[in-house]
Amino acid sequence: MQHKHFSRLMRMSWEIQRRRKSNRSKSLFAAWAIFQNEDITVFHLVKKHSHEKYANRVQTETLTLFHQ
Repeated sequence: MQHKHFSRLMRMSWEIQRRRKSNRSKSLFAAWAIFQNEDITVFHLVKKHSHEKYANRVQTETLTLFHQ
């Protein structure tokens, strides 16, 4: 894993640990799952926060959680 991706993963796991008050192992596991399933996570977030009545639907293929 590249250093850039590793530091992003660690930063995310620290944030999860801080907000959820969980242990280090659980937060790292959650961050790794989010990091590996980025496309599925974006799809579900867009689906959850969008409505059929909106004219400006967003294409999920163009969205990412992390800037490359």
